[in-house]
Amino acid sequence: MTVDDTGSGAGADAADPGEDPLALRLEQLILGAERRYTPFQAARSAGVSMELASRFWRAMGFADIGQAKALTEADVLALRRLAGLVEAGLLSEAMAVQVARSTGQTTARLAEWQMDSFLEGLTEPPEPGMTRTEVTYPIVELLLPELEEFLVYVWRRQLAASAGRVVQSADDEEMVDRRLAVGFADLVGFTRLTRRMEEEELGELVEAFETTAADLVAARGGRLIKTLGDEVLYAADDAGTAADIALRLVETLSNDETMPELRVGMAFGTVTTRMGDVFGTTVNLASRLTSIAPRDAVLVDSAFAEELIRTGEAPASEAEAAAEKEGEEPPTYRFALQPMWQRPVRGLGVVEPWLLARRDGQS
Repeated sequence: MTVDDTGSGAGADAADPGEDPLALRLEQLILGAERRYTPFQAARSAGVSMELASRFWRAMGFADIGQAKALTEADVLALRRLAGLVEAGLLSEAMAVQVARSTGQTTARLAEWQMDSFLEGLTEPPEPGMTRTEVTYPIVELLLPELEEFLVYVWRRQLAASAGRVVQSADDEEMVDRRLAVGFADLVGFTRLTRRMEEEELGELVEAFETTAADLVAARGGRLIKTLGDEVLYAADDAGTAADIALRLVETLSNDETMPELRVGMAFGTVTTRMGDVFGTTVNLASRLTSIAPRDAVLVDSAFAEELIRTGEAPASEAEAAAEKEGEEPPTYRFALQPMWQRPVRGLGVVEPWLLARRDGQS
């Protein structure tokens, strides 16, 4: 949407003659409406300024389209809804733009993945001579309603889980700046692998790693924040959960001969959350610990170790773990901590890493 308050211009109402007819048919199928509006006409119909309409459009991740007639009734309705939230005082204009940006970024990745996956695995030509392009339309036509309903279902489930965490927060500040355990899990030697493996093999390895990590994180009660090919970032509300996830990741991947070795770094502390991501010194420290962690091992910072000790998940020392009081059962600890040499970490000063392990008999 390029700002153009005149709403006019040569060819403004004409479709681009160079556009693929199948692409136009697919767009109409997916959007459920025909192109009717230029950006100026859409903004005017929605009752918003051209400037605000352009900000929303770009925030959702779409390129400027000049004054081509490329928008539908759904685009007008979306503009009207966002602007209505601002007018009603439910969202500030900046927050509405952030909503558009976060939704656009999340769904863009999802849409790209879905099209890549479906076209790769579900478009074998039913008849000799048919191209993948010719098969795309019927595949999308069949999948679209089911995927739409499933997307809304998962979103509602995730929203309910997130809302539950918010209402359990101790105060309003904790809703944004929270104390969390943050972990990075990184495949060792991934750069060398990219030079040795074929692209398809590399893609399969990354997908297997991300799938394994996502399943383990979710199953043990953590939250996968993002994946970066050879690295995943996750968070958990308590150190014990994050520790269990880290060790299970190492144990699972070390038993898979197709996977490289793994190293994990974790930190515990205040974390700022924005648009589903996490930021702050705690996150930076976890990342730095990952880079110095031994292969197939987990390093944690001193705050993480102290939290495990405070909650009774790990002993302060092996001497404490071995001590038994007369007439009492010895304490049962899930994890063991071994202090490592203090070392300077770029941008964070001197840190004291601790090597995390599972205690004998614990799983």
